[in-house]
Parts: sequence; structure tokens; C-alpha cells
Amino acid sequence: MDLGVSAGDPTADLTAGDPAGDPTCDPAVGDPTCDPAAGDPTCDPAGDPTCDPTAADPTTGDPTTANPTAGDPTTGDPTSDDPTAGRDPLLFLQALQTRWPTKELQQLREEAWQGFAALDDPLTGLLDMLEGGRTGGGQGRSLQAWVACELQRWLQAQPLSLRLAPGSPQLGQLQARAAGVLAGSPLSLTELLVSIFRLQDADRSLLLDHIDRLHERGKFKEAILLSTKLKLQPELDLEKMSTPLLLQNKMNLVERYVDGFPDLQRKLLVLMDSWCQPGFDIRDVARRFPTLTAARLEKLSPKPLSRQVLWLLGRCGMDPALCSNVINQQHLGTLQYLCYKRFVEGSLSQENWADHVRDLVGQSEWLQDRLLQLLASHCGVAMTARCALDLSLPEGRLPATVANELSRLRLQERMVQAGRSLEKPSCKDRSSYYQLPIAREDICFLATWEDLARHGPELLQPGGVVGVDLEWRPLFQAARRPCASLVQLAVEGRVLLLDVPRLAQPPGGRGAQALSQLLGQLFSDLSITKLGYGMAGDLRSLGASCPTLADAEKQMRGVLDLQQVHRQMRLAGVPGPVVDAAGAPRGLSLLVQQVLGKPLDKAEQLSNWDLRPLREEQLIYAATDAYCLLEVYRVLCQDPARFHLSMNLAKSLGPRRSSRSGAQEPPGRQEAPPSPQQVPAAVDEGAAPEVSAKDFHVVCDSMLQGLARSLRCLGVDVRVLGAGEDHRRAAEIARLEGRIILTSGLPYHKLQAQVGAGRCLSVDCSLKAREQARAVLRHFNVRVTLSDVFSRCQVCNCDQYLKVSKDMMKHLMQLNGHHEDPSGMGEGADVALPVPGPQRVERGVCGDRQPSSELPGSAPEPAPRDCAYDPPCRWLEASDLQTITPATLGNGTRLQLAGVPAGVLWRPGQWPFYCCTGCGKVFWEGSHLGRLTAHFHEVLETPPPQLL
Repeated sequence: MDLGVSAGDPTADLTAGDPAGDPTCDPAVGDPTCDPAAGDPTCDPAGDPTCDPTAADPTTGDPTTANPTAGDPTTGDPTSDDPTAGRDPLLFLQALQTRWPTKELQQLREEAWQGFAALDDPLTGLLDMLEGGRTGGGQGRSLQAWVACELQRWLQAQPLSLRLAPGSPQLGQLQARAAGVLAGSPLSLTELLVSIFRLQDADRSLLLDHIDRLHERGKFKEAILLSTKLKLQPELDLEKMSTPLLLQNKMNLVERYVDGFPDLQRKLLVLMDSWCQPGFDIRDVARRFPTLTAARLEKLSPKPLSRQVLWLLGRCGMDPALCSNVINQQHLGTLQYLCYKRFVEGSLSQENWADHVRDLVGQSEWLQDRLLQLLASHCGVAMTARCALDLSLPEGRLPATVANELSRLRLQERMVQAGRSLEKPSCKDRSSYYQLPIAREDICFLATWEDLARHGPELLQPGGVVGVDLEWRPLFQAARRPCASLVQLAVEGRVLLLDVPRLAQPPGGRGAQALSQLLGQLFSDLSITKLGYGMAGDLRSLGASCPTLADAEKQMRGVLDLQQVHRQMRLAGVPGPVVDAAGAPRGLSLLVQQVLGKPLDKAEQLSNWDLRPLREEQLIYAATDAYCLLEVYRVLCQDPARFHLSMNLAKSLGPRRSSRSGAQEPPGRQEAPPSPQQVPAAVDEGAAPEVSAKDFHVVCDSMLQGLARSLRCLGVDVRVLGAGEDHRRAAEIARLEGRIILTSGLPYHKLQAQVGAGRCLSVDCSLKAREQARAVLRHFNVRVTLSDVFSRCQVCNCDQYLKVSKDMMKHLMQLNGHHEDPSGMGEGADVALPVPGPQRVERGVCGDRQPSSELPGSAPEPAPRDCAYDPPCRWLEASDLQTITPATLGNGTRLQLAGVPAGVLWRPGQWPFYCCTGCGKVFWEGSHLGRLTAHFHEVLETPPPQLL
């Protein structure tokens, strides 16, 4: 007899999962009957005669010795205790079914293995059982999956000599029948059938027909998983297979489907890009799949879909030209940003603006039209014509008024070229900015290894202080990491500018070696103090340009990151300057103004630093950015108390490490957008009237999710815009519901104009969420008490909870299939209590109802003596549940019982649980409460409680 399964086939290993959702077939849940090496007596020749090679063991492959007195199929009794009663597979299945409810798996396995040996052909017998038991459902499906699981184990134990040759008629017939069975099989059983019958080698037409039937039945996930496993992708239609999964936001399955098939990856990118074209309505695609459930169309709005396309482009290494719609939209976003910087903020010079815009627009007529629309909205005819002249835009695409003005400008230029003088434009007054205190000849541009050898010793003086900064060409899209173009090193009286692109080429050359040696020695010397502002991002950019310096961040010694010092100053409430909204300093410029009295001129910040030679303005800007660090450091050391700092700044020296393992600072210097009310801002805290947390209502944009969660933990009513919602929606919500807008970035100025004074605040994105929350609360003078902490669900913002007794929670988890395991404490046991209200028991709310006869623990009970809080919410009653399995409240909210580790139920004491009536999330008291009150002790009215 040929069994048709290779013992060495890794797909035949069933320990990787449960075939039908039944934990009895998963060794990970602690059942040794599923693991031949886990102490099962049926696998121990010394402990069980059924495993003795001389004792008629079914695993010997000899069906004639399994049970010679087993009986005859014609007389077999389906209710007989002997599962080998006859050779009829259906009677064999029925006999197992009588024992199945007992779940005595060791005995079941032993009898099943004997039964397999008694069958004339176990593979045919399995198909007979699956075909004959299709109507069983529920328990029958679970038994069938278990039988298939055990048969595969049994087959793996058989001699290797019994094998069907690939392509043999007998194997082909079995594969054809197995393909037919697949149509009605769950995914877990499908995996087993593919492995047992080697369907990956079967007739492709049979498998393709099965995939089509799965699609017709709406089994889109099962179809794509099976086709991926069988490697059928090249023979299937990509759009048909992937579209339903994309509509359900199952991008990971689609990525796995096209992985390893470049042609399919290209087709997928083209498909997703077509959904990003202007005017496209994804609902038209969804209507083609009326049976589709759980569609997530909001995830396919242009912005999130474009992000997915760009990520996939980078992951697959494809040509961006495949996705013209996404790239155009990305470039349009960059154009909007550049126009804001040039015409609203005024922080970008016309020369730098034109340089970037020229590269972006190119010959794209679509982008040229969008640019003209942006110019018309930001500036008048004269400036639009000037921009058209600088960018060499086709005159035929210009409005008539702009074209006439352009002709006048060209005439003026011809007059200048002919020698006729025009009034020279006045130079920009820079007296209001920090001025570089050294002469121009003390700025040295180093581009060769000889230059480094000549000036290097100036940097390596023991006990010296060196200001370090880097510049790179700005990347306005999320793409590759920027590569450093210039390294600025400032010492007393001199600034050295290192030309990284020239020195680093060729790799391994004398210039690259000299650069790596000089910077490596400087960074690792503990006796030399290195000053920077956001140095982690700078150093990663340097590593991208010079691979030999990729580990420079790890080698740094004697570093003082003034960005961290600046953060301490802001948290301590160091007053900031009152500045105009459009030119509000931030980042290093703000620090320089707070310490030295004037901000930095950042006009060249976004210039093209890859250009050679650099313009004079760029050289001065680069030298100033590095040298100002020395002067800021000198003033801070002279009078640290003035800035609320420690007397010894040297305590901050050393590489900065995140408190969380694996966490990294974001690449580059993340500077918050400008605003006149940047948080934390210089405000008179006494000027704002005090407001309680429960009466403080805000709306956050989608970029401030962390801030929203932190505020909700403190009892603040917070609405958050969805990922696809326009920022203008925040203004609508603020007006309708009387909320304050918390935002960041470019939308601030537009939103501020749509609401009243003091109703819109721009949040400092360089701060962590908890620090942002503290700053917001101080800014608006919000009073937070212990009773406010966790009074709202941080997930959905609901403020209504139900208290659940431990006994009821145990019962609900049992009824919903969540098995108790006292050893399964898990990390989830250490979470938060949602509604802390110390010793506040509202008896009138809890009532005096009698316990329900349906569920235990539903009656109110005294406040547990070992619980730190007794919040004012009533106990969950059986009558509050619409259904018990699944546990669903009367308002339709399903309790999220799967998120409760079973081990929490076994903690000592009568700790209650709390369920949010809005989203069903379940909470319980843990150390999160103590951590939160410790983090926000400055804004809490009373000190944090001592947990028992």
C-alpha cells in the first residue's frame, strides 16, 4: 500500500497550529497528546504495548495484525466501543464520534491509529469520511479536522518504502477527489489536505477550479491564502484576487501573494495607483463585490493609500514612474509646502524656492497647472509672472494677465543686459538675527584630504569644545534617508566646513579614509566636549553618506545634545519670546533667541546643499548654525539658574539612550511647525480661568493620537479626526460642540482663522505625548483630580463603565471559549483601572438587586478591601447582556474578553473588572495607575495614592 506522504515534507508538521480552532490539537496549550515527544504513553514502547514493534502495532503498516477480531463492516455497530469495528470509513468515523465528547484524547488517538491501520486504504478512507461527513458542521467539522491531523501523524510514522510516485494514476485520482473536497472545507482542513495529498503537485486545472469556487462563495481570504501556498499566482488574475482583500484592509495578505513575483508586484502597484487618480471613487470598486463584509474603505482614501503605494514601491525596488498618480500627488503636496514656506512664512528665498520647484514640476503639464493655481491663491499677478520667468513655464499655459506681465519683465531684463541701469533691490535687513561673530576668512571649506590633514589638529585639542552640525539636501517626501552634504565643526574663532560628497568619493580613497579617521577620533575622545542639537538624526545622515561612519552614534563620547537641554528649559517654563506668527522661531533658532537674544536666520535651511560651489549665503548660514552652539553653551554654563538648569551641565554629557529597548530618535531634526501659541508657550498661566478636566473639551487632528490618549487618561473629553478626514472638519466640530482645536503643522493658521481667539493651539511635536499633555493642561489652566484619572476610555472616549465581578468574568470567559489557566498571567495583567474614584461608592447607583440565576456574581457586593478604588459605576447584571455568547451589551457593544489574560482571574483578592460600554474594552487595576499618577503628579491636585 502506498501512503503518498513524504516523511521529510515540512508541510506535514502539524505542531504549527490547530487544524480547526480546537486547542486539543495544539501542543502549545499544554496537551501532551498532540506531541509524540511530550510524554504520551502511546509513543513510549516501554510504557504501552500498543507501541511495541512486536505487539501488533498499527504503526508497523501491517493492517492484518492490527486487530484480527475487529469484526466485519456488515455487522459493525456504530455505537460500538471499538472504533476498528469493520473497514467502513464512515462506521469508523461514527465510532470515533461517540467518544469525541469525552475528550479523552489519549485513548482516542490510540484507537484512531489502530483504525487507520485497519482501513484498506487510509487516504481513500479519509476522503470517504470527509465526503460523508460534510453535513455534520460544528462538532463534526472539529472531529474531521482532528482525524485528518492524526492521520498525517500516523502516515509520517510509516515506512518510507510505501510511497506513490508523483504523477501516478492512483495519486492523480486521490488528488482529484481531494480537490473536490476542498470546496466545502474550512481553511485549517484545507492546509491538511494540501499536505497529505501533495496538492501542490496536482493537476493545476483542478486547483484553479477550486480557487474560482472559493471566490464565488465569497471566501476571498481563503482563496488568496491557498493560491499562495500552492504557488498559483502566475495563473490567476491579480486584480480579481487582490481587490477584495485590499477593500478589507488586508494588505499584508496581498503583499505575501505577490512576494517573489516582480511582474505581479508591478501590476499591483499600477492597480493601486489607478485608485489614486483625481476623481476616482473607491465605492465604485466596492459595488462589484456585494457579498463583501467588513470593508474598510476609509483606509483606501488617497492619503493612506498613497502611503501604502510608496512603501510598497520602496520595498519592491520598483520604478516610481509606474505610479504616476501617486508621485504627482506627492509632488503636489511638496509644492503646497514650498509655497507656504515662500509666500506665507517667508522663510524660503525666491532662489531656493525656484530651485526646488523646478526639479519637482519638470515637464509635467498637470503639475504646471496646479502650480499656477497655487501661485494665484498665494500672490498677485506680478509675483506669479516673476515665478513663471524663474521657472521658464510655457507662456501658452499662463493666464492672459500673467502673460502680459511676463512680457514686461522680459523687456526689463533685456534693458539690463543692454546696460541700462535699474534700481537695485534693497538688501535684506539681518540686524534682527544672530550675527556670526568671526570674520569670513575664519570659515574654511575643506574638500581634500590635504585640507583635513592641515586643519584637523585644531579640532583634537584635549579639553576643547566643538560645535557639530550637518546639512543635507531636503527630502520633502518619505523616502530614503537623507545623505549629509556638509559637516560643520566650530571651535573658538574658527569654523571648518567639510565637503562630505567630495571627500567620501571614491569609497576607500584617501579622502574617505581621512574623513573617517578625523571624525572617528573626534567623536570617541571623551576629553573633547561635542555640542549638537538633535545629533542622533545628524549622525545617521552622516552614516548614509559615509558607510565607514555608520556606527558613529555608538562611538560618541563626551556629547551634550542641547536639544535635550532645551526640552528641560521648556518643561521648566522658561519664557519664550513674543514673535510674529509667520516668523515664529523654533528648534535651535528658538533656543538661540531665548539664550542670546536674537533668533537664527533660517532662510537657507531648505536650500540645495548638494550644489557646488555653495553660495556665499549658504556658507555663512552653515558656519552660523555650528558656531552659535558654542556661544549658547557658554551662556548656559555661566548662569544655569536663569534657565532653570542644573549647576553642572556636564552631567548631561554622554550618549543619549532611549528608555525603551530598540526605540530610536526620529531621523533628522524634527522641528515643530511655527505658531504664535506653540506649546509650551510663554503665557501668563494666571490669565486663563481654571477649568475642570471633565469640562475641558478638545478636538485633535489625526497626527496627535498619543496626546489624545494621554488627555483621555486624565478625564478630558477628546475627539480625534480620522485618518482620511480633512483638517477643516476640526473647525466644524469645534464650532458645533464648543471644543478647542489641538493641531500641528501647516493647518494651524487656516484653522485659527475659522474659530475664536484662543480656541486653536499648535502643539510642539518635538515633545513626547505626556509632555504635550502637561503643557496643554498648564496652558489652559485645567484642574485634574484623582477622580478624573481613567474616568474616560482612552480608546473610544466613552465615560460610562460597568463593574464586573470576578466570578461573572470567569463565567463569561468560560462560556465564550476563553479557557482559564492560572499560569497565564501574561503582560496584559498589568494594565489600568479605568475609573479611579477613591472610596466613592454610590449605593443609589449600584442598587440592591438580587443575584441573577443565569450568571454568577452579578449582584452588587461590598467594596473589596484589597482594591485601591471603588468607582461610581453600577455592577453588570445578566439583564444588561443582549447575548451571553458572544457577550454583548444591550446597546450592541461586544465585550472584548479575548484581551483579558486568564491568569488575571487567579490573582488573590476580589478585584473587579470594568467594561467600557462604548467599545467593550475590559480594564482592571494594575500598575498602570501608579505610573500614570506619577507621570502627571505635577498637574494632579493631590499626591498619587499608595496602592495596597
